Amino acid sequence: MPQAQGRIPRMLGGFMEWVDARFPATETFQYHASEYYAPKNHNFLYLMGWLATIVLVNQLLTGIWLTMSYIPSSDGAFASVEYIMRDVEYGWLLRYLHSTGASAFFIIVYLHMFRGLLYGSYRKPRELLWLIGMVIYLALMAEGFFGYLLPWGNMSYWGAQVIVSLVGAIPYAGPGLMEWLRGDFLMSGITLTRFFALHVVALPLVLVMLVFVHFVALHHVGSTAPDGVDIKKFKDQKGKPLDGVAFWPYTVTHDIHATVVFLFLFCAVVFFAPEMGGYFLEKPNFEMANPLKTPDHIAPVWYYTPFYAMLRAVTYPLFGVPAKFWGFVVMVAAIAIPAMLPWLDRSPVASMRSKGMLSKAMLAIFIVSFLILGYLGTVAPSAATTALAQVCTVLYFAYFLLMPWYTRVEKTKPVPDRVTVP
Repeated sequence: MPQAQGRIPRMLGGFMEWVDARFPATETFQYHASEYYAPKNHNFLYLMGWLATIVLVNQLLTGIWLTMSYIPSSDGAFASVEYIMRDVEYGWLLRYLHSTGASAFFIIVYLHMFRGLLYGSYRKPRELLWLIGMVIYLALMAEGFFGYLLPWGNMSYWGAQVIVSLVGAIPYAGPGLMEWLRGDFLMSGITLTRFFALHVVALPLVLVMLVFVHFVALHHVGSTAPDGVDIKKFKDQKGKPLDGVAFWPYTVTHDIHATVVFLFLFCAVVFFAPEMGGYFLEKPNFEMANPLKTPDHIAPVWYYTPFYAMLRAVTYPLFGVPAKFWGFVVMVAAIAIPAMLPWLDRSPVASMRSKGMLSKAMLAIFIVSFLILGYLGTVAPSAATTALAQVCTVLYFAYFLLMPWYTRVEKTKPVPDRVTVP
């Protein structure tokens, strides 16, 4: 028996030597896991990247199963979704896992981005890491938009119609570009087919590739510590960071615990509140798309509503160009401007723990404005809501545009030499 027990490790060692001679398996594992160190005082916000990966896997797997029964045509799309919900074994579960997963994805990504704002994860030498993350965010928004049309419900149809029609506000090229996007003069079966191809094939490939590049870039420069401390500064005799813990097994064990908690919450929503009061799945989407019946209030799904509120907040034409075009410009600028953070932040420190009251107040105002805009995008416009949206839009952009000033003039605290563990 002892000989048999010793033979197994030797066989595994021999097998790994054979693999390593042909593929850098052990070297890759060491670089990205056992010898990659994370800050020892990381908190729950550091879990968002891992949880986003879990949700991405959920979306890919459930999406594959849903496509097996889905028909991407104007005649069959809505009926195939109903067939999945009613007749396919556990089809309702697959559909709710996918729809709830889309909202969970954006909740986690927004928290992940909030951590970047809080701890300066966009600062040198992580500028490229931040830019890759922003491209992932844009790809995720496009993926969600293209998938939103696929159920061919009435809100999906009219929501996509409104968003695509915004392109028509571009002077000169707008009408032709709008027709090119739809593939027809109106939202039709060809639009559904091309959105299906982009949602199922093109963008998932792009997302997986970008996530892989994001991980490689992260493990090259390392994670930021909540204190803004560089954990590579102090090392022991073996070259291991004194203020870090190995990704494997310590961080992975911590992530698995968080995954279990997240799955409990996620499954509670899937089984007890998959529609989430109409925010995750809108009531008009349970009616087939009807070009002759407009919903009482057209609004995109909740994770786009802050930018939709900004779009509607622009009500005045400028330079002879309609307000609709300037609203489109404001919406695109609001999505793109976070990519400029590495060059807007002039503070000598990275973490909000060491920054002054101006930075903390501006971040708080920014978060509150974003949440208010998210709510305003879900309700019908009125004079009061439009005025509030205009104020919140100004505050949203003020956070970025005034950053070179308030991060330079405020008084900051010294960054500690070592991480602080509560």
